[in-house]
Amino acid sequence: MRMNPFPVLRALFARNPLTVILFTLLVALAVGLGIAITAQERALRQGSARAADRFDLIVAAPGSQTDLLFSAVYLRPTAVELLSGPVAHRVLSDPDAAFAAPLALGDSVAGSPLVGTTSAFVDHLSQGLAEGQIFTRIDQAVVGALVEARIGAPLAVRHGHAGDHAGGADADHAGDGADDGHAADDDHLHEDVTVVGRMKPTGTPWDRAVIVPVEYVWMAHAMGTGHALGETRIGPPWQADLMPGVPAIVVKPASIAAAYGLRSRYRSLESTAFFPAETLVELYAVMADGARIMAALTLAAQVLVVTAVLAGVLAVLDLQRKSFAVLRALGAEARFVFVTVWLYVAVMVVGGALLGLPLGWAASELASRIISAQTGIALVVRLGPPELALAGLLVAAGLCLALIPAIRVFRQSVVAGLRLG
Repeated sequence: MRMNPFPVLRALFARNPLTVILFTLLVALAVGLGIAITAQERALRQGSARAADRFDLIVAAPGSQTDLLFSAVYLRPTAVELLSGPVAHRVLSDPDAAFAAPLALGDSVAGSPLVGTTSAFVDHLSQGLAEGQIFTRIDQAVVGALVEARIGAPLAVRHGHAGDHAGGADADHAGDGADDGHAADDDHLHEDVTVVGRMKPTGTPWDRAVIVPVEYVWMAHAMGTGHALGETRIGPPWQADLMPGVPAIVVKPASIAAAYGLRSRYRSLESTAFFPAETLVELYAVMADGARIMAALTLAAQVLVVTAVLAGVLAVLDLQRKSFAVLRALGAEARFVFVTVWLYVAVMVVGGALLGLPLGWAASELASRIISAQTGIALVVRLGPPELALAGLLVAAGLCLALIPAIRVFRQSVVAGLRLG
């Protein structure tokens, strides 16, 4: 006669509900930790790659490509040298470029980075404005989607990055390269600018930026405007002999062949040129090493958790040895007891894994919000095959380990069990 193990299973759960809940939560935490780490690492890679999509080629003075990438693409305060005016002029007027835009960095507006560039680059980055119009005068600005400034509002420009004080003078001058005599804590760098437009959301740090004509930053740092004295127009072309230096130039090549030609042409003693995507691949390789270390630590933590759960289950089952012995004495087969005990552990493992999936997603989503708030990079967390495989691996390991208490109860002596208590 076949016996149904589920009534006995329900009785086991009802007898020690808090223990079952605790063990299930421990498994859920182990699964959630692994999922949060793997999902967050992938979200970081994808988000940083999306942020660099609009930056085909960067030309700058010789130096660290990583520093240049962080400065130009992610708007992080980084000390970089200036590309000389004559070389910058050659890049900006190169016929192989569909367009080339200088970037002037190093100042801030109400906590937002101030970037000097051209209207063509703003249109390229935003693919049209969400409201307002592009700047047409030197004292006008376009703000990112997340900047809290309405159209028509005046903005006071501060010298240096947000939060910089006397100790941050190096960072302050990294973008403009000119010591214009301002202290790092000056109230204003130059005249106020007026907001005339707002970009569409880009999911990048540029959503928090205030963008002005590059001539505004040059003039504010006493570097001229690249145009003849008294000329008020903004944007290219600039005069070669009046061209100020710039931290970086973003180039959109006219074709794939032109892209490699430009990169080769401007890799010299005077300049460097690189594809941001290539630099990101190198960074991802470094991140992969760290991710492997974190994965190993996570696996070790999961093994410890499963081991602790298994030890706890063995202790609980030892307290119920007499109950199993009574079942055997009443005619239950040994394999029935074996299946019941295995299911007892399996339900906690599978339940914990299922609970761990949303728990890990929630933890990764919370981390993404914090990172996005700090960096401006939009991070999207999705559970994919790696996370499901991780949960499945832990479930498989748990189901195998569940055989240990099942075999132990299976082999215990009925007579010895009845003598207990």
